[in-house]
Amino acid sequence: MSYETIVVEKDGPLTTITLNRPDRLNAMPPQMADEIGAAFYDLGDSRAVLITGAGKGFCSGADLAARGEGSALQNKGGSHRALQNHYNPAINQVLRADVPVICAVNGPAAGVGCSLALAGDFVLAGKSAYFLQAFVNIGLVPDGGSTWLLARSIGRARATRMMMLGEKIGASQAEDWGLIYKAVDDEALIGEARALAEKLANGPTLAYATMKKNIATAMDGTITEVLLAEAEGQRLAGASKDAMEGGMAFLQKRKPDFKGE
Repeated sequence: MSYETIVVEKDGPLTTITLNRPDRLNAMPPQMADEIGAAFYDLGDSRAVLITGAGKGFCSGADLAARGEGSALQNKGGSHRALQNHYNPAINQVLRADVPVICAVNGPAAGVGCSLALAGDFVLAGKSAYFLQAFVNIGLVPDGGSTWLLARSIGRARATRMMMLGEKIGASQAEDWGLIYKAVDDEALIGEARALAEKLANGPTLAYATMKKNIATAMDGTITEVLLAEAEGQRLAGASKDAMEGGMAFLQKRKPDFKGE
């Protein structure tokens, strides 16, 4: 598939998705949301995904006017339709991916751009980057899953602070809060993110997928549901070739060579 608003590069087991509207700080029109979703549908045998932004920003938020949906200020129904038909499906694709997703935040991650970043399993941010929910400034509410992601990652009080006060949260503060995995020097961001992505892309893929599902269950489920999910996950992972390789490598005191099988 060809893309107009993102660049998709496959390098062995790793797929890199670059948001590619640098002149707009990668503001996300509905088309970009659709293309992100399509890229996740088309992962093939990829075993990890790295998402970043071209230029000086990760994603400055939604750009509803770019595809005729109409901005929320111009058309009261435009925002709702765009969320239901474009943005929410894209975020859901990232959250439900069976492979690890690493987001390298290189500048502003605002609005739905913040949602996209936080949907990753690992979020690294350059120290000049920040996370922002500025909807309150125009009388709107956070969307794209931000309410769920923020409340569960940093708790009610800090989520309320971000949403109701519209404050920018810098990368270092985000790391201190537990909002992201790591804040790094700007010049080291892509290198560190790619190294982590490559490590995960060469890991036990089925085990990662099962861990992701179990974490999702733990976020909303009971301990009984989690115990059942873990047991079932262990059964599935234990039957994989990677588990056999891991066991042999442990006995032979060598590094395992996982194939994602």
